[in-house]
Amino acid sequence: MAQKPSIPKGTRDFSQAETARRNYIFDTCREVFRLFGYAPIETPAMENLSTLMGKYGEEGDKLLFRIQNSGEQAAAPPEKGLRYDLTVPFARFVVQHQSEIAFPFKRYQIQPVWRADRPQKGRYREFYQCDVDVIGSRSLTNEIELIRIVEAVFGRLGVGVILKLNNRKILAGIAETIGHADRMIDITIAIDKLEKIGMEAVKAELAEKGIDAAAIGRLEPILALSGSNTEKLDKLAGALVGSETGMAGIEEMRTIFGMAAALEIGLDVELDLSLARGLNYYTGTIFEVKARDWPIGSICGGGRYDDLTGIFGLPGVSGVGISFGADRIYDVMDGLGLFPEEATGGTRVMFVNFGGAEEVASLQGLTALRGSGFAAEIYPDATAKIKKQMEWANRRAIPFVAIIGAEELEKGTATLKNMQTGEQQQVAIGRIAEMV
Repeated sequence: MAQKPSIPKGTRDFSQAETARRNYIFDTCREVFRLFGYAPIETPAMENLSTLMGKYGEEGDKLLFRIQNSGEQAAAPPEKGLRYDLTVPFARFVVQHQSEIAFPFKRYQIQPVWRADRPQKGRYREFYQCDVDVIGSRSLTNEIELIRIVEAVFGRLGVGVILKLNNRKILAGIAETIGHADRMIDITIAIDKLEKIGMEAVKAELAEKGIDAAAIGRLEPILALSGSNTEKLDKLAGALVGSETGMAGIEEMRTIFGMAAALEIGLDVELDLSLARGLNYYTGTIFEVKARDWPIGSICGGGRYDDLTGIFGLPGVSGVGISFGADRIYDVMDGLGLFPEEATGGTRVMFVNFGGAEEVASLQGLTALRGSGFAAEIYPDATAKIKKQMEWANRRAIPFVAIIGAEELEKGTATLKNMQTGEQQQVAIGRIAEMV
């Protein structure tokens, strides 16, 4: 009995058209990243489990795919895992190759990551991230450059977005102000769910974690602050006046918002005090991008990390980066019909194959078209009926078919058929490129 073909839940096959559209997203990111001076690296799909464990928080550790040992070590505990993100492997790379790179080190990386999450709409177990990071500099200019990159990528893709910002120092200041500086992780994990589950559920979760009612009462109005970014920061400064760390975060945000305004960045940039980015390694500015016109989770996110390399023996090296979630961006663009026709990158012209001298002339015309930069091909089987060849072109959404039969061969022309309109015209073989 034949095996029923299947793939693991949370993974997907991609058709030719889907792959071409995904490549359109990847290529757009690459072009922008290079424009801002970033160069590519790659790291292995698997890392030592010790590299990954403890970097993403308790919930993140549960989502790591562990790789079972084989051979004589099959019974031993797993020692390797599939990468959860690209940032921790990047920090490992920086430390391991520190003698070969120049700081500040700017890199981009476009590769898949894996999470043992429960598959649902917009959430996959295998997905691509397009990361861009700079490490070895504490300058807030880097944050502004990342905001510019977000502006450029989504501007080119035609996706309307809202960029939300916060600062982990502000969150630390909030935890300190409400009397629970030692419970910052529990607090940030809870408030990071505010948009998804609402304030009452967040308060219940905080209570379950042992945060007293008085502290929760002091936290709620802070999270509910409204007004412009400047107004929120002013009100926040009043609330966190006793926290040196919190005030430092506020000043960083004032600088970033001030520079963004001076540069007239064409994005809606919003201070969101509920934004926490649950990953433990963030220490400063944090970013999250939401699609304006499509209901889906964040499609881009990142932040500042001051000592991620310290875990691997190189302390005090600050970095900041942002990750574009290609799969969610694809879902948004597909749902809104934003992919341009050329994004499919498919064949523009197919030559009908009659065999003999007509086939030779078609191959010559094919070579000329490709030389002009057009994707073109010939139906491979000369014995196939013309109806079958035309149906093949239709099924592959090839917009033009060129026919060089005996009559056309004698005249040195081709009959060029527009497959959408059905219109046909006689064209000199050397001028087909002008007509498609």
